[in-house]
Amino acid sequence: MKTQAEAIGIPVIQKEVSPDMKKYEEEFKDAVFGLKEKYGISGMVFGDIYLDEHRSWIERVCNEVGITPLEPLWNLKPEDVAIQFIELGFKAVVVSAKADLFDENFVGREFDRETLKFLINKNICPCGENGEFHTYVYDGPIFRKKIKITKIEKILKNGFWKHYFADIKEYELEEK
Repeated sequence: MKTQAEAIGIPVIQKEVSPDMKKYEEEFKDAVFGLKEKYGISGMVFGDIYLDEHRSWIERVCNEVGITPLEPLWNLKPEDVAIQFIELGFKAVVVSAKADLFDENFVGREFDRETLKFLINKNICPCGENGEFHTYVYDGPIFRKKIKITKIEKILKNGFWKHYFADIKEYELEEK
């Protein structure tokens, strides 16, 4: 994320949090309280599309910390969101994929119209809303520089679920 922020030209604030959801929630709230105090934030943007349990959690937690949740993608058709992402000129690569749905070759794959068609044909949400896969955006119209990925290592990980992961080992920022 630091490299993406640098490529776009915006600041980024990161905080490591626990995978334990109870601890995660408290750590999340502490981080937001810190942002409110330091920067005076009053809202936060989230990218959920249709998972009610995520929206409920976001609304509850944001209410508890006194900020407004903004969900600009809420209730949009996932296929339309993916198509618009591609048509606007954003570029992404798949960096994580559930092993029970995909083989190792899916990670490292470009997120493009061909991938979108593949996902739809497999009846998988084209935005990975259920955690089926995750992408890393490396270029787009808001990027001042392109992130050129030169080396990845594919790893099979066992965690919350078994998934393939593309560990980005080498990259460079390129002028556009």
